[in-house]
Amino acid sequence: MHYSSDGTVVAINRAKSKAPAASAPADDGAFLAAVGGAVRRARAKLGMTRRQLAAASGASERYLAQIEGGQGNPSIAILRAIARALDVPVIELIPRSNGRANTRIMTRILDLVGRLPPHELAGVAELIERRGAPDAAPDRAQRIALVGLRGAGKSTLGARLARERGCPFIELDRLVEQDYGARIPDLIEIAGLATFRRYERLCLERVIAQHDTAVIAAAGGIVSNAETYALLLSRTHTVWLRARPDEHMRRVMAQGDFRPMAQNREAMADLVAILDARSADYARASAELDTSGDGVDASFAKLVHLAARCVDGAKQ
Repeated sequence: MHYSSDGTVVAINRAKSKAPAASAPADDGAFLAAVGGAVRRARAKLGMTRRQLAAASGASERYLAQIEGGQGNPSIAILRAIARALDVPVIELIPRSNGRANTRIMTRILDLVGRLPPHELAGVAELIERRGAPDAAPDRAQRIALVGLRGAGKSTLGARLARERGCPFIELDRLVEQDYGARIPDLIEIAGLATFRRYERLCLERVIAQHDTAVIAAAGGIVSNAETYALLLSRTHTVWLRARPDEHMRRVMAQGDFRPMAQNREAMADLVAILDARSADYARASAELDTSGDGVDASFAKLVHLAARCVDGAKQ
């Protein structure tokens, strides 16, 4: 998906600044590295290039590179502009403090969860859900949602699976375009990423309300909105379609679509970064299917079996 400025551009005129930026004390190095890592992960999860983030935030590509590398010392105003461009609360870009008891507990929980292998995260999430609402079982009905990067086969396999199961095939991006009246790239350029995410959430809510049985293809970046992705996970049998980075790249290029890496000489590195940033969230799906090295027919046969197992297992 192509991302561009959301209209919120913070002007930065470093030419007026005669004094060089103060270097951070050595003790602050770990803090700035953590801030840079948070910015880099948030950008990768959205599929934004550094150039696109620069255009949306007003910070130069060079300065963003310094921040992401832990060498820059951004002001609160700059960090807020970056957070707005990434459509995340600014607090998510700042390492958590453990100054209060409840914050210490949350920090401990996050640290423990961060040590778990990705395949165990779904079980932890379900445990927390049961503890928080023990009497509320999620109603997934017979809805099957496909998530993953572009080129994983969501549209091709999803349409075939819907025909096999005799139910509608719904692409959330197409619903958003119908509701807004413009293509997704134009929507984001005109109204901003936050507006797109709001439409995406509303469309998903409508699909869930109207269809007990459906195959849903979600945009790869749906994981960047925690609430929307949590809704998808709780109300559908979610399957992560995955492939090796080179397979993703080959398939996207075969489709004649190079988003979000258009005009980017480091396309493969960006794709790997996006996959790394999203993998832990994708792994929260009910099941996963690796389509690497398989043709469409072989992948489809596996998906049919996997979908039946998800739905039938939930009935027991």
